[in-house]
Amino acid sequence: MGGWFRQTAGGFPRQFWFLWTGTLINRLGAFVVIFLAIYLTGQRHFSQSQAGLVIGLYGVGGAIGTTVGGVLADRWGRRPTMLLAQFSAAALMLTLGFAHAYWQILLATLLLGFCSEAVRPAFQAMMIDVVGDRDRVRAFSLNYWAVNLGFAFSSVAAGFAARANYLLLFVIDAGTTLITAVISLIFLAETRPPRSAASGDRVRTGGLGTALRDRVFVTYLLISLGGIVVMMQHMSTLPIAMTADGLSAATYGWVIAVNGILIVLGQLFIPRLIEGRDSARVLTIAALIVGVGFGLVAFAHAAWFFALTVVIWTFGEMLQSPSNAVTVASLSPALLRGRYQGLQSLSWSAGTALAPVAGGFTQQHLGNTALWFGCFLLCVLVSLGHLLTGPSRRRRMGTLVSRPALDAAQPLASNLPDGIVKTVS
Repeated sequence: MGGWFRQTAGGFPRQFWFLWTGTLINRLGAFVVIFLAIYLTGQRHFSQSQAGLVIGLYGVGGAIGTTVGGVLADRWGRRPTMLLAQFSAAALMLTLGFAHAYWQILLATLLLGFCSEAVRPAFQAMMIDVVGDRDRVRAFSLNYWAVNLGFAFSSVAAGFAARANYLLLFVIDAGTTLITAVISLIFLAETRPPRSAASGDRVRTGGLGTALRDRVFVTYLLISLGGIVVMMQHMSTLPIAMTADGLSAATYGWVIAVNGILIVLGQLFIPRLIEGRDSARVLTIAALIVGVGFGLVAFAHAAWFFALTVVIWTFGEMLQSPSNAVTVASLSPALLRGRYQGLQSLSWSAGTALAPVAGGFTQQHLGNTALWFGCFLLCVLVSLGHLLTGPSRRRRMGTLVSRPALDAAQPLASNLPDGIVKTVS
């Protein structure tokens, strides 16, 4: 056991553990997004479509935030970007808790999504900066483990807090975000790579459009978007489906906590399971498993059956998450990590915005059976996409790995977009 623990968690720099600790604390109090659909429909008495629009606006704000955050992480720095976004998110969380009018909730949610998601590309870029290539599967698995340890606790605790007073959800969430911001302020150092090579040449990295012209990377994001839309149903249409079957908010909290508990128990074993395997094939299998899990929700009417579906798609999620993170890191040139991570986060924000709107519309007008069968078919398409585009990603990864991380003296490769790395006399 001691040897397994050292292989799983040993050898990481001090800065990684501060990032990990901040993640854990923040997720322990991540109450609001989990219960936002129930809060809006049950406490504020909005319709399913109105609730879907609010949650969708969180995704719209997040899409803008990740784009801006990724550029700032490269130009301004990882640490200042994180600090500004974290302190702002804590204040906006309280604002949302005290908002009553529908337009106030819409505006507060939009701004909260912007600030909360602007942290993500800077955080991920900093983690890639401080962790070497060989250790990134372990690092992302450990971080994902922390996310879900907090998620398992917060899912259950939020159900009890909601019974007492829904305002507690917003207060506790704001408090843990504030603690995370203080950790970033005191313990984290800037890690942005220097912009000049050893030869003294200046590097022009280009704007966000440079990353957008990377066809291999953008194709990967578009394929992954389908899986994100399906995964995000667990926070929007799944709680509505469960309450429609007469199950309480607390029951939903326990059922969805199964996701976090399973990841806490099993995620640290995933690196050994997927180590040395082709990431495209792992992502292919993961998408199929997620599709089966969500497809079976069409037949669920009791709490135990809902929990069973969570068990199935959670295993797919456990395979998908570290493989996705390492794929994005391996496709990102060192000087554009913030932008690439920003676009990766943008795809999640886009999925977060699209999922409740599309899912809510389908659920309201076509019914639950069409919704969950549609989720299964979409995951089948995602799986085929990963299988067909895997070879081009492997070629790109080989090109980037073959050169030093900060080698800016020559273009990375002829198949990279013009302007990713260019020397200027």
